Amino acid sequence: MKNLEKLKQNPIVKKLGLNRILLACILVLMFVVFKVVLGSKFPVGDSIKSTLNYVYFLGFLSLGVTFVIATGGIDFSIGPVMFCCALISGYCMTSYHVPCAAAMVICILIGFAFGVFNGWMVSYMSVPPFIISMASMNIAKGIASVFTKTQSVSWPLGSDPVNGWFRNLISYKGFPVGLVIFLAAAVICGIILYNTKPGRYILCLGSNSEAVRLSGVNTKKWRMLAYVICGVLAGIAGLVASSRIYSADANNIGLNLEMDAILAVALGGNFLGGGKFSLIGSVIGAYTIQALTTVLYGLNVSADQLPVYKAIVVVVIVVLQSPVFKKFIAVQKEKRTSKAAVKGGAN
Repeated sequence: MKNLEKLKQNPIVKKLGLNRILLACILVLMFVVFKVVLGSKFPVGDSIKSTLNYVYFLGFLSLGVTFVIATGGIDFSIGPVMFCCALISGYCMTSYHVPCAAAMVICILIGFAFGVFNGWMVSYMSVPPFIISMASMNIAKGIASVFTKTQSVSWPLGSDPVNGWFRNLISYKGFPVGLVIFLAAAVICGIILYNTKPGRYILCLGSNSEAVRLSGVNTKKWRMLAYVICGVLAGIAGLVASSRIYSADANNIGLNLEMDAILAVALGGNFLGGGKFSLIGSVIGAYTIQALTTVLYGLNVSADQLPVYKAIVVVVIVVLQSPVFKKFIAVQKEKRTSKAAVKGGAN
């Protein structure tokens, strides 16, 4: 116990958080264990490469939902919104011959519009975040279906002489451009949250919104800003997803991605009730969830079964974060301390 307390006081550990360091270690250990157990049936190199190639859009969604959760809210619409942005912008390119650069702007603007809508309804109309995010989820699916006429949407191939450069958003001659963009976005989000006035207001909203309001701060404006940022990041995630996949349709857009993003935030040590969060934790959580998904696919777990495993993890995390469980742990710890004190006095 003394060594553990000493480790917690280490400056690096205090900065990153012991739980997040352990999560990163578990991520590495997971690949090692499966390699030892499965041998050649589990190609570590390909699995890591697959994780890095597909984590980007989940990472952007995790960053976005971190802002919302920091205020004590929630957004279940981010997955469908992401693919709604991607499908509409892709349809504009293929059917209306909109230039690729303009379609990319459209993609982000659609995410921005959903962020404004969600933020306005939650902040100014006092609609519960759960209700409005579920409504936005269905609105995004409906808009994508109507706009694309339920047709499959294809994005330009790398060989396209005009719009082929679009594929370089993820990788250019083997260089992980997507990783650089994602990490740069994470740094920018960190600067906004920790080094700007709006970011500090967003931080305070999840801890004690009423105290912030009584101090004269316009809490509605800053809560809405969190949802707007989430929407913009969902639009960017749509861009990144479009550069990874070649076609999609509105029937399965964003399927369960919202749960993956929220689970990534929770795994990163962020409190789902607001007030305690870390962008670094969300990034590590996103890589962990993507790695878990890759491993489960490698074990031939069907796509229909994946949500079950992830839902179990979400339930466990929510229980561990609940006040009742924390009170139980505190009581047990106090009992052990009392017993140790009594035993020491007897000696």
